[in-house]
Amino acid sequence: MAFLAKGRILAATVVAVLALATGAQAASSCGKTGAGFEAWKQDFAADAKAEGVGSKGLAALAGATYATRTISADRAIHKAFSGSVEAFMKRRGGAAIISKGRALKKSNAALFNQIERNYGVSPGVLLAIWGMETGFGASMGNQNTVSAILTLAYDCRRPDYFHPHAIAALKLVDRGALSASSVGAMHGEVGHTQFLPGNVLKYAVGSGNLRDKATALASTANFLKGHGWRAGAGANANMGAIAGWNSASVYQQAIAQIATAIDAD
Repeated sequence: MAFLAKGRILAATVVAVLALATGAQAASSCGKTGAGFEAWKQDFAADAKAEGVGSKGLAALAGATYATRTISADRAIHKAFSGSVEAFMKRRGGAAIISKGRALKKSNAALFNQIERNYGVSPGVLLAIWGMETGFGASMGNQNTVSAILTLAYDCRRPDYFHPHAIAALKLVDRGALSASSVGAMHGEVGHTQFLPGNVLKYAVGSGNLRDKATALASTANFLKGHGWRAGAGANANMGAIAGWNSASVYQQAIAQIATAIDAD
């Protein structure tokens, strides 16, 4: 029995040491400043290559820099989605989005009718997202996409979430859909409606060029359909699909309100 007790103690000690080692390894695999970014990129390159990233993607990875502006934006993200729906709508210009959205629905009727026939998604929610994300294409961002998404994959706050998007961004560089110099939003989103790279791979349609208005809107409809959008049910009955686009409750409610107002016109 004494031998068994000593064996259990030894086993427990080994487990504890391994746990500490694993924790130290996990800690070294991410960072809260740019100090370890270059070393992390070397480790990530091995992962990327194993996941099928080619020479162009790996070259883009090698040239990426720590995106301090992305980190600043990420640290303030909760503030951006704080407060009531009414306050959020006011900050983001909800009334203006509704007004311009109604006009764009009429002037692009053929496009929206075609998208609705193909995907079952009504114009209002697409216009709401388009207006909310980039002011209908007026502001698609100027942050380097590869650097932004790699920085977020390295940062300790949400590395598991951004890792697949970082791999996807490098694969998009391989395909020519992105380049090492492509720019977009602070969190690595691209195009008129701001797709994360992993979602570009999965949901982009046609040419996949999301800086093209028609492609971006059709791809957004495909995304919503893929997240359970029910044709003819309206935005309020499709909150689950809208939640797939953005997890912030205040954003979801604002999109539903804007979409409903546009579709009612």
